[in-house]
Amino acid sequence: MAEIVDLTSAVSELVHDGDCVALEGFTHLIPFAAAHEIIRQGKRDLTLARLTPDLVFDQMIGMGCARALIFSWGGNPGVGSLHRLRDAIEHGWPAPLLIDEHSHAGLTNRYVAGASALPFAVMRGYAGTDLMARSPTIATVVCPFTGERLAAVQALRPDVAVVHAQQADRKGNVQLWGITGVQKEAVLASQRSLVTVEEVVDELVPKPGAVVLPSWVVTAVAVAPGGARPSYSLGYYQRDNDFYVAWDAISRERDTFLAWMREEILA
Repeated sequence: MAEIVDLTSAVSELVHDGDCVALEGFTHLIPFAAAHEIIRQGKRDLTLARLTPDLVFDQMIGMGCARALIFSWGGNPGVGSLHRLRDAIEHGWPAPLLIDEHSHAGLTNRYVAGASALPFAVMRGYAGTDLMARSPTIATVVCPFTGERLAAVQALRPDVAVVHAQQADRKGNVQLWGITGVQKEAVLASQRSLVTVEEVVDELVPKPGAVVLPSWVVTAVAVAPGGARPSYSLGYYQRDNDFYVAWDAISRERDTFLAWMREEILA
């Protein structure tokens, strides 16, 4: 059953150097507060997994947390490149970064296979791309019934999944609603999971289209109001679009990036 603990203790206990860490949330409910705590605690040599690496991974990569990235798209949404991600790949700063790139469907299916305790998932995809030749986690299989050649993707089973949600109850059951992405699949595929929430309530009131993570699939819950900012949490606050625009200048040069991180995150 999930424990309700403070964020500092949760990150210290659940995220270890060298872990594969999935931080999921698709445009919405991105777990920035947890990522910032990982940065503050100086976690190193992490393999970071996420469908859409955006500012949260730009910050973690730029602060030297990552050795590898599993992803299916990377950029500052609506703005441009992730400068810290590019610097790591192109110049090895602050450390060289290995990458394993997929399509959204391919990485989603990797999570689904992991959540289903299967070794791989089968899909139609990657045709016309060179991703299969570049990734050791993509292969082809022949259907035993039709003879059709299909793509196969290796199951992804992170050491720990980190997601943000709107609410948990006092027993550790979690509810999230709005654009939910692959948080459920990431949690079910992982050995351990940390869910930050806007608030703990006495009772979870069902919401249309909501995802409920029962307490028995969650390792720890930490209360972190505003924990998705500058992304948004439906029903609590809106996306800070101005910050996404400002991040382009903040992150473009190493010195301005480090100064901002020291002042805004490390302090």
